[in-house]
This record gives sequence, C-alpha cells and structure tokens, in this order.
Amino acid sequence: MRQLNYDLKRLQEGARDGAFGARSGRSFNLAQMANTLHELGYRRLRATGLKGKHVEALVREWQRRGLSVGTMKNRMSHLRWWAQRIGKPNVVRADNASYGIGERQRVTNEDRSRDLPDDRLALVRDAHVRMALRLQDAFGLRREEAIKFSPSYADRGSTVVLKASWTKGGRSREIPVLEEAQRRVLDEARAFAGGGAMIPGHRNYVQQLAVYEQQTAAAGLERMHGLRHGYAMRRYAAITGWKAPAAGGPPMRSLRGARQRIDRQARETISREMGHSRISIVEVYCGR
Repeated sequence: MRQLNYDLKRLQEGARDGAFGARSGRSFNLAQMANTLHELGYRRLRATGLKGKHVEALVREWQRRGLSVGTMKNRMSHLRWWAQRIGKPNVVRADNASYGIGERQRVTNEDRSRDLPDDRLALVRDAHVRMALRLQDAFGLRREEAIKFSPSYADRGSTVVLKASWTKGGRSREIPVLEEAQRRVLDEARAFAGGGAMIPGHRNYVQQLAVYEQQTAAAGLERMHGLRHGYAMRRYAAITGWKAPAAGGPPMRSLRGARQRIDRQARETISREMGHSRISIVEVYCGR
C-alpha cells in the first residue's frame, strides 16, 4: 500500500462521524484521491502534507475527466474532512466556485439516460460488476444499491424489496417487477449470487466499489447513473402513454385535465420507486 493511502486509512480510524454508508464513501473517495495524486506525480506526499496546490491539481484533473458538478462537490466535502482532520482547514477554500466548480444544473430537459450495450458489458471482467450493472438498468438502482443487492432477500416475486441499509438516506422501498426482462435479470442474479450480494466473499463494499469504478471506466461505461435516468423515462412512458419531456415528449406546462393528472401520477410513482421523498426531483430524470 502506498504511504499516502496508508496515512489516509489511519486518519479514518476511530472516526465515527456520519452513517456507515457515508464513511464507506469517504474511504473510497480518499483512496481515489491518493491514487490520482500519485498519478499526477506527487509520489512522496503524506496526509499531513496536504497543500492548496494538491487541491487545485485534483480539481483540474476532475474537470479534465469531465466529472459532474455533483460528483466534484461530493469529493470536495471529503477533501475538507481530510484538511480538518490534519488541522489545516484553510487548505481547502470554503467556496467551490473559486475552483471553477459551479452550481448543479438540476433541470435541463436534456436526455441523460444511458444504455447498457452488450459489447461494452462484455468488456467488464468482474462477473459481480456485470450483474450489478444489469440490476441498475432493470430497476433504476443506485450504484450502491446494486452492489449491495442480495436477490435471495430482495426478490419477492412481483416486487423487489430494498433494505434500508442498502439505500441512500436509509429508506427501504419496493419496486414492482413488471417486465419479463426484469424477471430474467432477477432469476439470473439469484442463480449467480445464491444467498449473497453482488460482492464476492473476499471483498467488502468499499473494495468492490473500487473494482466497479475501475472496470466500468476500462470498458468505456461512463456515468452509469444514466441507467437510472433511463429507467425513469421508461416508467414515465409506460404509465402515461407518451414520452417524457426530456425524451422529446410534451412539456408539463402544455398538459391539461386528465393528461395533467396522469403526468402527476407518473411522477409520484417514479419518485416512490426510485427512493425520493420529493416529486419535484423527478424533473431531473424526466424533464419538465
């Protein structure tokens, strides 16, 4: 293990701030930052040696890679945690905009969905990652939910039940099984995993998340959160009978009467199935 990775691991020992999922995410992101800094030529950096130039180098690299504003903001929060832990809170400026990280553009009416081409999926060597991707595509799962997914628990026949410990915000939820394609994925996942999850027995969640990141990038499968967008737009079309605004369908402001009520019903259903507490968030996926 490289020295900086080891330092950051030691820095996190005993830290109990945040839920388990948040701490796991922090561990993964800090390890990724250490790897990136190594790749950028900072080979002898120790955790206590973090400086403004390292922060700026990381941000430039994230921007070069085309990471979303939301992803960069999340990583900046972990960087600030690192700086706080070593007693250098001012190393990371408080204003993300000063690094050229803008505000999230929530609703654009842009189609951000992604598909899962068979030829790209075949390039993913890890069978657990391949199955997690298929579950993301079939049920609109978040990445963490797909990796922690245990078919023996989740598959209830006509519904999929997600444990609170798998989900963002710790809210359990149900997703209907409506299509033959979904049923096939579930059956194959159950046969593949047995009583386990989409994590092999010799790895933990953080380790498998790193494998997921590495192998999807190597296979050219980027921004796989777009599979969730695709699920939302398919559900919208199935419920309403017309395309979502982000896919070229009629905008919300043009709907009247029964069509307006159907649109709201679709958005309420999608919000519930995707684990959101606010119906307005569906605009991010389906447009307005």
